[in-house]
Amino acid sequence: MQCDSCGKKEATVHLTEIVNEKVTKLHLCEDCAKAKGAEMEEHFGLSDLLAGLADLGSSVSPEAVSAVKCQSCGFTYQDFKKVGRFGCSECYEAFRKQIDPLLKRIHGTNRHIGKVPLSTGPAGPVPEEKKNLQDIKSLKSLLEKAIQSENFEEAARLRDSIRDMENKNKSGGAAK
Repeated sequence: MQCDSCGKKEATVHLTEIVNEKVTKLHLCEDCAKAKGAEMEEHFGLSDLLAGLADLGSSVSPEAVSAVKCQSCGFTYQDFKKVGRFGCSECYEAFRKQIDPLLKRIHGTNRHIGKVPLSTGPAGPVPEEKKNLQDIKSLKSLLEKAIQSENFEEAARLRDSIRDMENKNKSGGAAK
């Protein structure tokens, strides 16, 4: 299939939008997709998807939602729906009641359970999780020392402790 824009290259980006039973398809090569990035975002926007998902099953009145405003940057929830992004990191707290159900619908949960960077900011892990990460880091340091000193029994014990703590963190349980 050829690119709908230039007609020369093979189309590698395929977008389909269905609005009120009207189907719009766009097939673009990589170069044309990059060149039309802003235009495509306007037409096939992520913000439209997020806005639609955010409104599904909402039990909060639109007036109450529009009154919510981020104290830090002044962004409103309507701004988020229009742009598809928050204005600052404080918006996550300001709009928590509105985005929690949205995150649950999109990801199945509103709690991050993936990898966590060692240096985390204010939105990082809760203190118990942070302590567990620090414990694992110190155990890994002890493991390295045990290996260097050829104390393999201690190294095996430390390895098993690290593995247990990491498995408990992955499953959401607290490590001891």
